[in-house]
Amino acid sequence: MSSALLELRGIRKSFSGQHVLDDIDLSLASGEIVSLLGPSGCGKSTLLRIAAGLDQDFSGGLARNSLLEFGSGTGMGVVFQEPRLLPWLTVAQNIGFADGRRADLAWIEQLLSDVGLAGQGAKLPKQLSGGMAQRVAIARSLYQRPQVLLLDEPFSAVDAFTRMKLQDLVVHLADRYSIALLLVTHDLDEAFYLSDRVLILGGSPSRIQRELAVPLTRPRDRRAAELAYLRGEALTELTL
Repeated sequence: MSSALLELRGIRKSFSGQHVLDDIDLSLASGEIVSLLGPSGCGKSTLLRIAAGLDQDFSGGLARNSLLEFGSGTGMGVVFQEPRLLPWLTVAQNIGFADGRRADLAWIEQLLSDVGLAGQGAKLPKQLSGGMAQRVAIARSLYQRPQVLLLDEPFSAVDAFTRMKLQDLVVHLADRYSIALLLVTHDLDEAFYLSDRVLILGGSPSRIQRELAVPLTRPRDRRAAELAYLRGEALTELTL
Protein backbone atom coordinates (compact mmCIF):
# COMPACT_ATOMS: atom_id res chain seq x y z
CA MET A 1 0.00 0.00 0.00
CA SER A 2 1.29 3.47 -0.88
CA SER A 3 1.00 6.52 1.34
CA ALA A 4 -2.46 7.21 -0.13
CA LEU A 5 -5.35 7.07 2.32
CA LEU A 6 -7.56 5.41 -0.27
CA GLU A 7 -6.55 3.51 -3.39
CA LEU A 8 -8.60 1.80 -6.09
CA ARG A 9 -6.82 -0.24 -8.76
CA GLY A 10 -8.24 -1.82 -11.90
CA ILE A 11 -11.86 -1.40 -10.79
CA ARG A 12 -14.39 -3.11 -13.04
CA LYS A 13 -18.12 -3.17 -12.45
CA SER A 14 -21.11 -4.65 -14.27
CA PHE A 15 -24.88 -4.43 -13.79
CA SER A 16 -27.02 -7.26 -15.19
CA GLY A 17 -24.28 -8.20 -17.61
CA GLN A 18 -23.67 -4.63 -18.77
CA HIS A 19 -20.09 -3.46 -18.24
CA VAL A 20 -20.26 0.06 -16.70
CA LEU A 21 -16.78 0.68 -15.21
CA ASP A 22 -13.54 -0.57 -16.72
CA ASP A 23 -10.00 -0.47 -15.34
CA ILE A 24 -10.42 2.53 -13.05
CA ASP A 25 -7.38 3.62 -11.03
CA LEU A 26 -7.85 6.24 -8.33
CA SER A 27 -5.92 7.37 -5.27
CA LEU A 28 -6.57 9.95 -2.57
CA ALA A 29 -3.78 11.40 -0.46
CA SER A 30 -4.04 12.93 3.00
CA GLY A 31 -5.61 16.40 2.83
CA GLU A 32 -6.27 16.13 -0.92
CA ILE A 33 -9.51 17.10 -2.68
CA VAL A 34 -10.31 15.05 -5.78
CA SER A 35 -13.43 15.34 -7.92
CA LEU A 36 -14.99 12.74 -10.21
CA LEU A 37 -16.51 14.65 -13.12
CA GLY A 38 -18.63 13.29 -15.91
CA PRO A 39 -22.10 13.10 -17.46
CA SER A 40 -25.05 11.56 -15.66
CA GLY A 41 -25.00 7.77 -15.79
CA CYS A 42 -21.25 7.42 -16.32
CA GLY A 43 -20.73 5.55 -13.04
CA LYS A 44 -19.42 8.31 -10.75
CA SER A 45 -21.73 7.44 -7.86
CA THR A 46 -21.13 3.73 -8.37
CA LEU A 47 -17.40 4.30 -8.05
CA LEU A 48 -17.96 6.34 -4.89
CA ARG A 49 -20.06 3.53 -3.39
CA ILE A 50 -17.25 1.09 -4.11
CA ALA A 51 -14.77 3.43 -2.42
CA ALA A 52 -17.08 3.67 0.60
CA GLY A 53 -17.42 -0.10 0.88
CA LEU A 54 -21.15 0.10 0.20
CA ASP A 55 -20.85 -1.93 -3.02
CA GLN A 56 -18.63 -5.00 -2.84
CA ASP A 57 -19.73 -6.65 -6.10
CA PHE A 58 -16.83 -5.54 -8.30
CA SER A 59 -13.45 -6.75 -9.51
CA GLY A 60 -10.16 -5.01 -8.88
CA GLY A 61 -8.46 -3.78 -5.75
CA LEU A 62 -9.62 -1.48 -2.96
CA ALA A 63 -7.18 -0.60 -0.20
CA ARG A 64 -7.37 1.77 2.73
CA ASN A 65 -4.32 3.06 4.54
CA SER A 66 -3.96 1.62 8.06
CA LEU A 67 -4.37 5.18 9.37
CA LEU A 68 -8.06 4.92 8.49
CA GLU A 69 -8.52 2.10 10.97
CA PHE A 70 -7.89 4.27 14.01
CA GLY A 71 -10.91 5.76 15.75
CA SER A 72 -14.53 4.94 15.06
CA GLY A 73 -15.70 2.96 12.06
CA THR A 74 -13.51 3.01 8.98
CA GLY A 75 -12.26 6.57 9.29
CA MET A 76 -14.57 7.56 6.42
CA GLY A 77 -17.69 9.70 6.28
CA VAL A 78 -20.29 10.02 3.51
CA VAL A 79 -22.50 12.94 2.42
CA PHE A 80 -25.28 12.03 0.00
CA GLN A 81 -27.20 14.14 -2.49
CA GLU A 82 -30.16 14.31 -0.09
CA PRO A 83 -29.68 15.01 3.65
CA ARG A 84 -31.39 11.74 4.69
CA LEU A 85 -32.21 13.06 8.16
CA LEU A 86 -34.49 11.00 10.39
CA PRO A 87 -37.61 13.16 10.76
CA TRP A 88 -38.48 12.02 14.30
CA LEU A 89 -35.06 12.96 15.70
CA THR A 90 -33.81 16.44 16.51
CA VAL A 91 -30.93 18.01 14.64
CA ALA A 92 -28.55 17.12 17.48
CA GLN A 93 -29.82 13.54 17.63
CA ASN A 94 -29.37 13.16 13.88
CA ILE A 95 -25.75 14.26 14.14
CA GLY A 96 -24.94 11.89 17.00
CA PHE A 97 -27.20 9.08 15.78
CA ALA A 98 -24.33 6.56 15.52
CA ASP A 99 -23.77 6.71 19.28
CA GLY A 100 -27.40 7.10 20.37
CA ARG A 101 -27.70 8.01 24.04
CA ARG A 102 -23.92 7.97 24.44
CA ALA A 103 -23.47 10.75 21.88
CA ASP A 104 -20.78 13.32 22.58
CA LEU A 105 -22.92 16.40 23.20
CA ALA A 106 -20.00 18.81 23.38
CA TRP A 107 -18.71 17.61 20.01
CA ILE A 108 -22.20 17.91 18.52
CA GLU A 109 -22.39 21.52 19.70
CA GLN A 110 -18.98 22.20 18.18
CA LEU A 111 -20.06 20.71 14.86
CA LEU A 112 -23.27 22.75 14.88
CA SER A 113 -21.18 25.86 15.37
CA ASP A 114 -18.80 24.74 12.62
CA VAL A 115 -21.60 24.45 10.06
CA GLY A 116 -23.29 27.71 11.09
CA LEU A 117 -26.15 26.19 13.07
CA ALA A 118 -25.17 27.03 16.64
CA GLY A 119 -28.17 26.77 18.96
CA GLN A 120 -30.29 24.85 16.42
CA GLY A 121 -29.82 21.38 17.87
CA ALA A 122 -33.34 21.07 19.31
CA LYS A 123 -35.08 21.68 15.99
CA LEU A 124 -36.67 18.92 13.92
CA PRO A 125 -35.71 18.40 10.27
CA LYS A 126 -39.09 19.74 9.09
CA GLN A 127 -38.16 23.12 10.56
CA LEU A 128 -35.05 23.42 8.39
CA SER A 129 -34.50 24.84 4.93
CA GLY A 130 -32.83 22.64 2.32
CA GLY A 131 -29.49 24.31 2.87
CA MET A 132 -29.75 23.98 6.65
CA ALA A 133 -30.64 20.29 6.34
CA GLN A 134 -27.57 19.68 4.21
CA ARG A 135 -25.42 21.49 6.79
CA VAL A 136 -26.74 19.01 9.36
CA ALA A 137 -25.84 16.15 7.04
CA ILE A 138 -22.30 17.54 6.74
CA ALA A 139 -22.03 17.82 10.54
CA ARG A 140 -23.27 14.22 10.88
CA SER A 141 -20.63 13.02 8.42
CA LEU A 142 -17.93 14.62 10.62
CA TYR A 143 -19.23 13.28 13.92
CA GLN A 144 -16.91 10.25 13.97
CA ARG A 145 -13.91 12.38 13.00
CA PRO A 146 -13.18 10.83 9.59
CA GLN A 147 -9.96 11.36 7.69
CA VAL A 148 -11.72 10.82 4.36
CA LEU A 149 -15.07 12.30 3.35
CA LEU A 150 -16.94 10.95 0.32
CA LEU A 151 -19.50 13.34 -1.18
CA ASP A 152 -22.06 12.31 -3.79
CA GLU A 153 -23.31 15.50 -5.50
CA PRO A 154 -24.02 16.98 -2.06
CA PHE A 155 -24.99 20.47 -3.28
CA SER A 156 -27.15 19.66 -6.29
CA ALA A 157 -30.50 20.04 -4.49
CA VAL A 158 -29.98 23.63 -3.30
CA ASP A 159 -30.02 27.00 -5.06
CA ALA A 160 -26.87 28.43 -6.63
CA PHE A 161 -26.08 30.91 -3.85
CA THR A 162 -26.53 28.30 -1.10
CA ARG A 163 -24.44 25.90 -3.16
CA MET A 164 -21.49 28.30 -3.22
CA LYS A 165 -21.71 28.86 0.51
CA LEU A 166 -21.78 25.11 1.17
CA GLN A 167 -18.80 24.58 -1.14
CA ASP A 168 -16.78 27.11 0.85
CA LEU A 169 -17.93 25.54 4.11
CA VAL A 170 -16.80 22.04 3.12
CA VAL A 171 -13.37 23.28 1.99
CA HIS A 172 -12.97 25.19 5.26
CA LEU A 173 -13.89 22.16 7.36
CA ALA A 174 -11.65 19.86 5.34
CA ASP A 175 -8.74 22.19 6.02
CA ARG A 176 -9.61 22.67 9.68
CA TYR A 177 -9.87 18.95 10.45
CA SER A 178 -7.30 17.68 7.91
CA ILE A 179 -9.83 15.67 5.91
CA ALA A 180 -9.34 14.39 2.37
CA LEU A 181 -12.36 14.74 0.08
CA LEU A 182 -13.54 12.61 -2.83
CA LEU A 183 -16.38 14.44 -4.55
CA VAL A 184 -18.79 13.28 -7.27
CA THR A 185 -20.15 16.12 -9.40
CA HIS A 186 -21.30 16.93 -12.92
CA ASP A 187 -20.72 20.67 -12.36
CA LEU A 188 -17.52 21.95 -13.98
CA ASP A 189 -17.38 25.14 -11.88
CA GLU A 190 -17.68 23.13 -8.68
CA ALA A 191 -15.11 20.54 -9.66
CA PHE A 192 -12.34 23.01 -10.46
CA TYR A 193 -13.13 25.52 -7.73
CA LEU A 194 -12.90 22.85 -5.03
CA SER A 195 -10.37 20.31 -6.23
CA ASP A 196 -6.64 19.67 -6.34
CA ARG A 197 -7.26 17.13 -9.11
CA VAL A 198 -10.23 16.45 -11.37
CA LEU A 199 -10.74 13.01 -12.92
CA ILE A 200 -12.99 13.01 -15.99
CA LEU A 201 -14.99 9.83 -16.56
CA GLY A 202 -16.57 8.89 -19.85
CA GLY A 203 -17.01 6.26 -22.51
CA SER A 204 -18.92 3.00 -22.50
CA PRO A 205 -17.90 1.37 -20.28
CA SER A 206 -16.61 4.34 -18.34
CA ARG A 207 -12.91 4.93 -17.93
CA ILE A 208 -10.90 7.87 -16.66
CA GLN A 209 -10.44 9.83 -19.85
CA ARG A 210 -8.27 12.58 -18.42
CA GLU A 211 -6.84 13.93 -15.18
CA LEU A 212 -6.49 17.69 -14.71
CA ALA A 213 -4.47 19.17 -11.85
CA VAL A 214 -5.56 22.50 -10.34
CA PRO A 215 -2.34 24.26 -9.25
CA LEU A 216 -4.01 27.09 -7.37
CA THR A 217 -3.76 27.87 -3.66
CA ARG A 218 -6.79 28.56 -1.50
CA PRO A 219 -8.81 30.67 -1.04
CA ARG A 220 -9.58 30.76 -4.75
CA ASP A 221 -11.25 33.34 -6.94
CA ARG A 222 -14.13 31.75 -8.84
CA ARG A 223 -13.41 34.17 -11.71
CA ALA A 224 -9.74 33.17 -12.03
CA ALA A 225 -8.51 32.76 -15.61
CA GLU A 226 -6.80 29.50 -14.69
CA LEU A 227 -10.13 27.99 -13.62
CA ALA A 228 -11.80 29.18 -16.82
CA TYR A 229 -9.06 27.51 -18.87
CA LEU A 230 -9.42 24.22 -16.98
CA ARG A 231 -13.19 24.28 -17.37
CA GLY A 232 -12.68 24.72 -21.10
CA GLU A 233 -10.29 21.76 -21.24
CA ALA A 234 -12.82 19.60 -19.37
CA LEU A 235 -15.69 20.70 -21.55
CA THR A 236 -13.71 19.80 -24.65
CA GLU A 237 -13.01 16.34 -23.21
CA LEU A 238 -16.65 15.79 -22.24
CA THR A 239 -17.98 16.74 -25.69
CA LEU A 240 -15.59 14.64 -27.77
